[in-house]
Amino acid sequence: MKKIYLFCSAGMSTSMLASKMQDVANEHKLPIKVAAFPHGQIGEIIETDRPDCILLGPQVNYLYDETVKNHGDKNIPIAVIDQADYGMMNGEKVLKKAIKMIKANK
Repeated sequence: MKKIYLFCSAGMSTSMLASKMQDVANEHKLPIKVAAFPHGQIGEIIETDRPDCILLGPQVNYLYDETVKNHGDKNIPIAVIDQADYGMMNGEKVLKKAIKMIKANK
């Protein structure tokens, strides 16, 4: 089971996108768990429930460098969700990007 975790300021808007991504994964019977969390919990979540991919909501893209600095050594791909895909809540496109990141990270 691959884990794709989305982080934003509160975890609210990203949880809608995470839900759409999960729907796409389920439709295609992919063994993927998608969930959203507040960025403040990122360290704790990495320690307790290691994700295979970390996606940051566009509204917290200013936290990207800090996130990479603090967690980039853990061999987990980290990226900021594309603003347009986020705005359109395009779960399929964001899920495909995350899967590519996980495969490239092997």
